[in-house]
Amino acid sequence: MIEAVTPLVVWFRVVFIEQLDAWVLLGFLAQVCFTMRFVVQWIASERAKRSVVPVAFWFFSLFGGGLLFIYAIQRQDPVFIAGQGMGLIIYIRNLWLIANERRSAMADAD
Repeated sequence: MIEAVTPLVVWFRVVFIEQLDAWVLLGFLAQVCFTMRFVVQWIASERAKRSVVPVAFWFFSLFGGGLLFIYAIQRQDPVFIAGQGMGLIIYIRNLWLIANERRSAMADAD
């Protein structure tokens, strides 16, 4: 039984201990920020008793996605770079649309 588990233990040690450096820590921080967007969205929806997407969702998406994009570039992972890069465009566009909507609402109020 121990012979069967040993390669898995060695793999976990290499992946989670030996490779631990500042970049991996940045990657984990980025993932926490990226995950927070779902927590924020869930809490906002629970409070409203309906599905809502607060502005904070897009800021957490942008910040977490930006850090993950930097991490992916450092790791030279083309799949991760493309995925996060496309996401950043969407997050920026949504924040831009929200800002335009708010400016329009303020102009209409005057």
